[in-house]
Amino acid sequence: MSGFNPLNAKITRRRVASLALGAGALLAARPVFAAEDTWPDLKEEIFGDQPILDGTDWVQLEAPYRAHDAAVVPIDIAALRPQEKDRFIKTITLVIDENPAPVAAVFHLGKSIGLASLSTRVRVNAYSHVRAIAEANDGQLYMVSRFVKASGGCSAPATKDPDEALASMGKMKLRQFSAPASATAAKPAISELREAQIMIRHPNHSGLQMDQLTRYFVPAHYVSDIEVRQGDEVILAVEGAISLSEDPSIRFHYLPNGSSQINVVIEDTEDQIFTKSWDIESAQSES
Repeated sequence: MSGFNPLNAKITRRRVASLALGAGALLAARPVFAAEDTWPDLKEEIFGDQPILDGTDWVQLEAPYRAHDAAVVPIDIAALRPQEKDRFIKTITLVIDENPAPVAAVFHLGKSIGLASLSTRVRVNAYSHVRAIAEANDGQLYMVSRFVKASGGCSAPATKDPDEALASMGKMKLRQFSAPASATAAKPAISELREAQIMIRHPNHSGLQMDQLTRYFVPAHYVSDIEVRQGDEVILAVEGAISLSEDPSIRFHYLPNGSSQINVVIEDTEDQIFTKSWDIESAQSES
């Protein structure tokens, strides 16, 4: 993989192991409504004493106020400025305050991403603030947030039959879009910008879901790393956790660098590695 150091190891990967053992008790202890004092302690645990500024001039965060399905909540992060040589966003951390593992994902952005706009789907376990914290190339942090009313997303049963999920695990699909789907102030300045979506088949078990037949909790098993390259150049590297939904999906932008291929490598928490490559010009495209 890319060698990026996890920002969220302290409160996701190590914590998930204990969650899988004591899931029932932890779920019973989670509040239905978001606690007002959650974020200060959470912020210190993730970012220490580093100041976080208002990010409304950098990115917009879209999420439903009341989620239709707590296990598949759409999240859209729209950049309000292009990635410039001297001023750009290098990482975006997605945090769901009231989730058992609050850091849902860390997105590391490569030089050819062009625009730091991303979309994905997450689980929301209780009424919670959802936050996108963008780190600029000078290290300064900028945050935007939305409040989402949803509950039970991390413990919701998988939608697929276990045998079907196992048979399709690791399969991937690339969708390309002929033009950015939504307008922002940044996009008109980037005439060559392309938009794509990687869809991954994986149950992404949270460790909080109960097997409906055995009544035991299904062990945590989720996509931990995603790396998207254009030829040899990294467009995007993602550190995942249990808050990403079943069958993870990441939508992103990139600037063509002359390479003919998009290459994806994913790794999960059972050390399984899956790879896939597509010819850029012949991959499925949509308007």
